[in-house]
Amino acid sequence: MKTANLAIVFTDIKGFTERTSRQTHEENQRLLQVHHDLLAPLFKAFGGRILKSIGDAFLVTFESPTQAVLSGVAIQDRLWEYNRTAPESAQLHVRVAINVGEVRVESSDVFGEPVNIAARVESITEAGEVYFTEAVYLAMNKAEVPSQEVDAFELKGIPGKIRVFRVPKGPYRVEAPVAPMPVAAGVPHEGPPFSNLALSRLTDGGMPKADFAMTAAVLGQRAKLLGGQARGFMRALLERLPPGLRERLPPGGNWPRLALGLGVVAVVLGLAVVAFGGGPAQRAISSVREADPSERSALVEKARKLIQEEKDPGRRSYLLGQLEEARGEMGSAVSYYKSAVKAGHGKAEHRLKDLLNHPKCSARSAAADAIADLRLTSAKGALEDLADDGGPDDDGGTGLLSALNCNSKRAAKSALKRLGEED
Repeated sequence: MKTANLAIVFTDIKGFTERTSRQTHEENQRLLQVHHDLLAPLFKAFGGRILKSIGDAFLVTFESPTQAVLSGVAIQDRLWEYNRTAPESAQLHVRVAINVGEVRVESSDVFGEPVNIAARVESITEAGEVYFTEAVYLAMNKAEVPSQEVDAFELKGIPGKIRVFRVPKGPYRVEAPVAPMPVAAGVPHEGPPFSNLALSRLTDGGMPKADFAMTAAVLGQRAKLLGGQARGFMRALLERLPPGLRERLPPGGNWPRLALGLGVVAVVLGLAVVAFGGGPAQRAISSVREADPSERSALVEKARKLIQEEKDPGRRSYLLGQLEEARGEMGSAVSYYKSAVKAGHGKAEHRLKDLLNHPKCSARSAAADAIADLRLTSAKGALEDLADDGGPDDDGGTGLLSALNCNSKRAAKSALKRLGEED
């Protein structure tokens, strides 16, 4: 029996069960995909190992309690940034609970009282918060993460009371990778709840690639908003000037034009940043991902036309793969990514590796096969993790059924064997 002293992290989405009853299956799947794409890279960036991703919940282990808490803080700031531009129906409000202790490790799962305590703490955690037990508080580096005691709780099935702590909300004095949104005078400033305390550590090499595009788009939207606010503010200011003062302004309307010009410049800068954040084709793909299934067909055709205008064959194949992912056609997406890798497109190679952690077995298995076909030895570590842990929806079975069921663990082992034979 293998045991290890690990930090256990549980997360889930507030009100997810109730939302599933109001949304279509496609809307639920799209929400879960966004949830996975936002959280999974952050867990990994802080050294976490995702053991399970079941519906709206994650079970993740960390060797470092400090890194576990930082990952929770990063997640909350990342979701705050996402929610600012997402419609209310697509927003994600997650709770994070952490405990540490000696657990029994078996394949892709952990067992023991520390796991049970973490699950119980999650049940009392508020959305948008990072709660952790006294065991984590005592083990973590307190100089890296601020803490505040919440209370001592009697948790179902756990003897005695458990002291629970939280990471208090900011502001902290840290350098943030995302600029704060400009606000008008007299309006209270709103920033990330934890001041990007953890996200600021993820520089070029650590921040998930998707964050850069999202950050650029968010900045663009902010600049556009600022431009509109500037124009409206200056118009209102000029209209309220006393007649005598207004008459003293230079003739020809230069001051109003200058004021409006400043607003227009802000708008142009915003649009430029948005363009930098992905371009027309990428934004068209995002529209497909977010659209209602009944409206998707026309948007798919529009995206395809924009993608076909791309002259570089590698990027064109990569974008087609992105489009297929947005449609939920993972087999086709993997095929396009393979073509993109053969054409020398580096992002496609990274995406194939990322798909080894996809919530769907078919996507993980297809990615493993593609990696073996392409002889991507750089993906051996990720394949080994998948071969050890498998995925939450892998089907085993025996005899003839075992060969018919989807099993990404088996696909990863096969891919590793093929790569080994080719070395």
